[in-house]
Amino acid sequence: MRAPWNFARFMPLAERLLSRGRLPALLFAVARKGPKLGHLREDLRLMQGLCLAWWRGEYRAVSPKALVTIVAGLLYFVSPLDAIPDWIVGVGFLDDIAVLGWVMKTVADELARFKAWRDSQSPERLRVVERLPDTPEALRLERTRN
Repeated sequence: MRAPWNFARFMPLAERLLSRGRLPALLFAVARKGPKLGHLREDLRLMQGLCLAWWRGEYRAVSPKALVTIVAGLLYFVSPLDAIPDWIVGVGFLDDIAVLGWVMKTVADELARFKAWRDSQSPERLRVVERLPDTPEALRLERTRN
């Protein structure tokens, strides 16, 4: 299955973001924009939860390619300058939704494994693993302490 038009340029950005430890800033941007998604919110939370668990070192059973694809999809989602700019009322989110749907389908097996892992965790543990602190810096510092 081919990647959506304009998505390929986000893959190297995702690789750089991961290699530079900038994932917390992206996760906060996603959290700010996420409520506008409606029914895809749960899918977005699943991808965000996988990234948080990976960032914290709690879940590493994801392939590097799948992780980069997820991060690139999240970057596309938060980028105001994608195929259809988000400021165009009524249609600005259509490409974001299409790209997130494509990412979900492309990495469905990885996400299913993560969901099974997540479902096997205690609620207390999940509150710690998937908790987003108040700031990206707090999340970055949390990782250096562990």
